[in-house]
Amino acid sequence: MTALSHLSPPFASGTAWLVGAGPGDPGLLTVHAINALAAADVVIYDALVDRRVLSLARDGAVLEHAGKRGGQRSAVQRDISERLIQLAREGFRVLRLKGGDPFVFGRGGEEALALAQAGIPFRIIPGVSSGLAALAIHGVPATIRSTNHAVILATGHCAADASMDWASLARTGAPIVLYMAVANLPAIVDALMQGGLAGFTPTLVVHAATTCEESVIEAPLECLPSLADGGVIRSPAVIAVGAVAAFRAAIANHLLASGIEAAQ
Repeated sequence: MTALSHLSPPFASGTAWLVGAGPGDPGLLTVHAINALAAADVVIYDALVDRRVLSLARDGAVLEHAGKRGGQRSAVQRDISERLIQLAREGFRVLRLKGGDPFVFGRGGEEALALAQAGIPFRIIPGVSSGLAALAIHGVPATIRSTNHAVILATGHCAADASMDWASLARTGAPIVLYMAVANLPAIVDALMQGGLAGFTPTLVVHAATTCEESVIEAPLECLPSLADGGVIRSPAVIAVGAVAAFRAAIANHLLASGIEAAQ
């Protein structure tokens, strides 16, 4: 148990918690997430959950990988949901651990619906969204009063039965924060420019935010496809497109390091 365990509701046997693990740095976990890790019998985690977060699981907890990575063999979502249901029915305290926030491109809604339909009691623990955290730690606000009163969060990895009207998103003039977009970056950039975004539109790319592998790239929108083709931009990455991406330059000289390096 943790020193702050009294702040969280009890993790009852036969229930499941869908928990956001944040972008990677365990310092960005919520108290509820830490307490869930300290209590869970089984932790079913995604590929992007940092090893330092997994190390917080209690001794004796079973860790099961159920990650999804583009272009690689991955667990089927239906099988993951059925596994959560099975373990809960067997009386375990089941922790479904997802990078970022479970309800922001994390398929948490699908798993919540499956649990509800199976009659399994469950709890949702929000996490720090990787898309917003990756920008914030590098001095890029998602909204600035002088430039925008809205921000668009979009996935570049659309479901097979859906399509994204990137040109229409571009015409809104709102900054766009892209998740899971590296594989389709050339097509996305082309569509955004067809929608009216200039080639010199500022962008910020953060690879593996808040981890020891983190890297940051600032470049004009039109340069992103060649950077991706050359392997300079790699998954996983969060990509900010729009005026907010230029804000970092105004404060970078005075922005303290995140402290991630010291915590490795």
